[in-house]
Amino acid sequence: MKRQRCAPWRRVAAIAAACAFAGACGGSKPAEPEARPAAAAPAPGATREVTFTTEQIQHGGVRWAPVTATAMTDLVETPGQLVPNGDRTERLSAPARARVVLVHVQAGDRVSKGQPLVTLQSPEAVAAGADLAKARAELTSREAATRYAKLARERAERLLELKAGSQQDVDRARADDELAQAAETQAQAEVKRAQTALAQLGASGVTGAVVLRAEIAGVVLSREVVPGSVVEAGAPLVTVTDPGTLWLEVAATEALASALQSGAAVRFTVPAFGAEPFDAHVQNVGAALDPETRTLTVRALVQNPGRRLRPAMFATVSIARGVPRAGVLVPAAAVQLLDNKTVVFVARPDGKGGAVFERRDVEVGTKVGEQTHILNGVKPGETVVTEGAFAVKSEFARSKMPSEG
Repeated sequence: MKRQRCAPWRRVAAIAAACAFAGACGGSKPAEPEARPAAAAPAPGATREVTFTTEQIQHGGVRWAPVTATAMTDLVETPGQLVPNGDRTERLSAPARARVVLVHVQAGDRVSKGQPLVTLQSPEAVAAGADLAKARAELTSREAATRYAKLARERAERLLELKAGSQQDVDRARADDELAQAAETQAQAEVKRAQTALAQLGASGVTGAVVLRAEIAGVVLSREVVPGSVVEAGAPLVTVTDPGTLWLEVAATEALASALQSGAAVRFTVPAFGAEPFDAHVQNVGAALDPETRTLTVRALVQNPGRRLRPAMFATVSIARGVPRAGVLVPAAAVQLLDNKTVVFVARPDGKGGAVFERRDVEVGTKVGEQTHILNGVKPGETVVTEGAFAVKSEFARSKMPSEG
């Protein structure tokens, strides 16, 4: 069987058909499948703003307000403690060895000036009372001798005038009178000495009972003894203080102490009253550093008219350093941490109940109570979220989450 040859025109047609099927002629490679367009990367500022509807604002409790310029100095916080005002505190101790007969007060009692606190029975008070009685008896005797010597002198002087006596009798009478007066003066001094000794013991008679009384009005801080106990001289009995003023003591470092001078104002808080600030004024700064802690003792006077503060309360003291710095003041709750940065949210209300919130990275300065000083990032007059900032922060966090599907 003979092979049939293709006509030249048929060969050309076959080649053209092959080229058409391949989609190109002249040796071109087949076209690759068309790729899907890649997802567009978010614009750099896409997550700087979020939009809230009226319902979202109400649900999140979001509120905002304009901020004003405020200049403040930087504050450094350091621990401190409230203690009784030593100038208004009385620490009663036993004046001599004695037995406690009665304790008239308990810790926490309010006392008035002159009120009995402790009654003691002391042998030394008995002896002091006896000495006083003896001195008084001696004084009575000396007073009588002085009166007799005076009368004798006057009689001798009259007899001399009447030529019935001698000059020698007058001289002797005058000498006896002077001796009697000197003896009386000495007896008076002995009575005063015995009275002073008895008063120092707090006793008022020869029974040996010693009644210690309050020298100031105030509150009983502590009671160290019970009836029936025997105490030595100098043993602590009762401590009374006037709580109208207290001392605030701070162990300040060298750097902080240099910022504190007598009369300087400081602020402090105590855990019992949260962030409520209290004021104090520096009275004195220690003259030498503690060799172990390398700190100086700073003492400030605290006015306590309402008796709200109590001795032994721990305090957090804020000390101003440097010059005032310009900024704005916002509520502490307005400041949030987002992407490891400190931020606040600036609000742009849309007039229909909704708003756009812009994230602002800020530099935080001093915190005073429930307020925080913003140094950079927000301008005076701008509207900042003051309540519900956490709800706005949560929306920013959700906006960065990848969408499902």
